[in-house]
Amino acid sequence: MSSDTGIIYECVRCGHRVSSEELKLYDDVRCSRCGYKVLKKIRPPIVKRVKAE
Repeated sequence: MSSDTGIIYECVRCGHRVSSEELKLYDDVRCSRCGYKVLKKIRPPIVKRVKAE
């Protein structure tokens, strides 16, 4: 999946990646491959650095 599809979630059990648009098609939040209910949001690869003084 490309990063322009919105927020991407990953199934904790099987590792399948699901976009937020795909999750909106269903009534409940589940992995479309295995049906597991626990998904985690994928963090963007960009690291935000804040200068502390």
